[in-house]
Amino acid sequence: MKCKRLIQLFCFFLLCLCLFSCQNETVQIFESIELKDGWKVVSSEDLSETGDIISTIQQNTGDWYKSSVPTTVLNVLVENGKYQKPYFGNNLASIPTDQFKKSWWFRKEFEINSSQKFENAKILFEGINYRANIWLNGQQVAQEQNIFGSFRIFDFDISRYIIEGVNVLAVEIIPPKPGDPTIGFVDWNPTPPDKNMGIWRGVKLKLFGKVFFNETYVTGKINTETYENAKLKISTKLSNYSNSEVQGILKGSIGPISFQKSIKLEKKESKIIILNSDEFSQLNIQNPKLWWPINYGEPNLHNLTLEFIEDGNVSCEESIRFGIREVTDYLNEDGHRGYKINGKKILIKGGGWVDDLMLADDYKKVEAQVLYTKHMNLNTIRLEGYWGNSQDIYNLCDEHGILLMPGWSCHWEWENYLGKAVDNKYGGIISEDDIELVSDYTNDQIIWLRNHPSIFMWGFGSDMLPAPELEKNYHDILKSVDPTRPFLVSHQSLNSSISGPSGVKMFGPYDYVPPVYWYIDTKHGGAYGFNTETGPGPQVPLMESIKKMIPEENLWPIDEMWNYHCGRNEFNDMEVYINALDHRYGKSTDLNDFVNKGQLMNYEAIRAMFEAFEVNKYKTTGIIQWMLNSAWPETFWQLYDYYLLPTSAFYGTKTAVAPMNLIYNYGDNAIYSVNNTLKTLHNFQAIVSIYNFSSEKIYEKKVNIDLKKNFSDKILSIPEIKNKSNIYFIDLKLLDNKNELIENNFYWLSKKQDVLDFDNSKWFYTPQLEYADFVELKNLPKTEINVEYDLEKNQDKYLLHVVLKNQSDKISFFNYLNLIDPETGETVKPLFWDDNFVTILPGETKKICCEFFKENLIAKEPVFEITGWNLIR
Repeated sequence: MKCKRLIQLFCFFLLCLCLFSCQNETVQIFESIELKDGWKVVSSEDLSETGDIISTIQQNTGDWYKSSVPTTVLNVLVENGKYQKPYFGNNLASIPTDQFKKSWWFRKEFEINSSQKFENAKILFEGINYRANIWLNGQQVAQEQNIFGSFRIFDFDISRYIIEGVNVLAVEIIPPKPGDPTIGFVDWNPTPPDKNMGIWRGVKLKLFGKVFFNETYVTGKINTETYENAKLKISTKLSNYSNSEVQGILKGSIGPISFQKSIKLEKKESKIIILNSDEFSQLNIQNPKLWWPINYGEPNLHNLTLEFIEDGNVSCEESIRFGIREVTDYLNEDGHRGYKINGKKILIKGGGWVDDLMLADDYKKVEAQVLYTKHMNLNTIRLEGYWGNSQDIYNLCDEHGILLMPGWSCHWEWENYLGKAVDNKYGGIISEDDIELVSDYTNDQIIWLRNHPSIFMWGFGSDMLPAPELEKNYHDILKSVDPTRPFLVSHQSLNSSISGPSGVKMFGPYDYVPPVYWYIDTKHGGAYGFNTETGPGPQVPLMESIKKMIPEENLWPIDEMWNYHCGRNEFNDMEVYINALDHRYGKSTDLNDFVNKGQLMNYEAIRAMFEAFEVNKYKTTGIIQWMLNSAWPETFWQLYDYYLLPTSAFYGTKTAVAPMNLIYNYGDNAIYSVNNTLKTLHNFQAIVSIYNFSSEKIYEKKVNIDLKKNFSDKILSIPEIKNKSNIYFIDLKLLDNKNELIENNFYWLSKKQDVLDFDNSKWFYTPQLEYADFVELKNLPKTEINVEYDLEKNQDKYLLHVVLKNQSDKISFFNYLNLIDPETGETVKPLFWDDNFVTILPGETKKICCEFFKENLIAKEPVFEITGWNLIR
């Protein structure tokens, strides 16, 4: 009897425990579903049905194109084989454009099952180009009169339309028309035949309980004197979708830190909830791990998780990744704008980004390009336009310490791009409707992106100022949704009656200028202030890539097919570049000769540009190479080509902006040391050597130096050397306090100097009166290099360790190292050489490493190749 009683008590205890557990266990209601795969696409011209039928299971889609979203209509057609090799030759020009003047339907089926216990549902469109009619299960959710604008973000309450079982979403996309502020590529490349019409960013389904929250934002206030604490502030917008009052708890956590707040919402009420360190002391972070850009520290990131619990249900949740950092701007003594990250001045060094011409970039290609940017030691990517078919580029820049400067494109500022009359001062966004639309664009994009620590400013105008009413709206928007970042009223040197001077310049050049230009120009694009876009013009790709874009019959001599793969307008050919190449290096005898000489000129041109801004910091505050990458295969404005094959300009840049470096100043014939880190480095040594054309060393000087943190310093003026040849070489080596080589910088120079015609400067370049003479480089004595290499195989990455020894008593000049996949016959890409296009002194040994991803190699092992200007192989 006693045993039976004990069993009854034990069972009662288990029942109570179970009931208690059930009372405290939360039920997950919230779901976020990306509607990515399984879309079908067709032209409205091929349909007789309307949206009320298309958005039901009655619609037959057997002959529709299969696709995924995000995408554009042209990309759908290419992926389905309608058009082959659109980027080869002039194939793009042959694609008919009339088909894209009509609307196209995008259709997606998705299933909801009985286990999904939501009460409400929303659908989110992050990017539609340009107008849309949206239908779900036979019902129209939204109409084109209200749903338009490439950079608007739309969400719709679909609670009354969604059903258990198969749901059918149908979106009719209407293309942009002339005058619409849409996605644009300006003069960088051809206009896409479909003008990028489509669903160009993601579509997401949100299932939730009574309460939904979004627009979560985390900011931090740092003590930049001690860096010992940071005060965090979290805001989020809560909305009650029910017809009754809701009480619940907003819970949050950041790593080991947790906090919660009781919330009451009236029926249909929305309000902003603030959580800060005044209310929650745990948000006053001690010894915070800050987000720093490359060379300044680690880009530390943190994760915030929020959830709203009502009636034991997780009604909504969100995870936000953020960085703790502060950005400020300043004007230097000359009135040039500069920036500080966490209280430290930073010289902005970067390139201009553009998406794929069909907006078809995937994660792997974006990742490779961000890694390339980091590998080149650049710290910034400028986005002229809010690029990205997702937030991949923003996330990756967060992770790798690359700053981002997004802003609106000049595409809307010029009549021939926008497609309607513009104002000479304010561009094309001048009507009341356009100002309202672009204001909405700005609000949506800032809210979408503001948690990314990589973004350090917002750009308003590109080549012009925004109209005053629009500029006032911009200020109101920033005050409301992001008061933490500086803004740039224009990327050109302009003065606003509202915001004051831009403090930056955009005076070119955009076409070839010689290395000395950057040091001696004081009125245009030279090394002073912040040049927001500039560069020495074409960067011709290597042979492998040229053959992918130019038909064999057009490879040589250069003809109109090459011009089609240049820029547009003033940049529709390489006349300025080729003229300089012919004068400086001699007329090219064939394509191979042209490519080899082009790499030489590309390297010295881009290196000098970046180095001049390094030498003059902080009279210089920023330099953006126009451009970093290309939207399609071309010859202009790129540090690596469309196929991810780095040019010599890539490695010229990498050397120019190395963390610690020695630099030859073409303007004053002196050597400078540069330290791009926040640490002073003691007991370093600079070795300056000068060689004649015959490889005879005619000068050497060793200088013991300290590298002051974040500083450039003149360490040596090169004396007059009477016996130097017409072409001579300077070799700079920087050694640390352990006598280890930190950086090597090699120059080829001409006694005959480049002379610029500044009186006849144009907006896009300064012509030359005389040219340096490097023609005799073709007669450099032949050399032989002994090569040893070893492949180190790790789980995901391979490392090739190469040892190069110059066996001769002559300089082995400008050697190109490459890795070929024998299965494809092409370069393994992406690939990351420590250095490339390297020169090896007589008897010198160089050790160079190359890293690449295992997944990018089809064969078991790559084949190493080396070619050089005067190499016997």
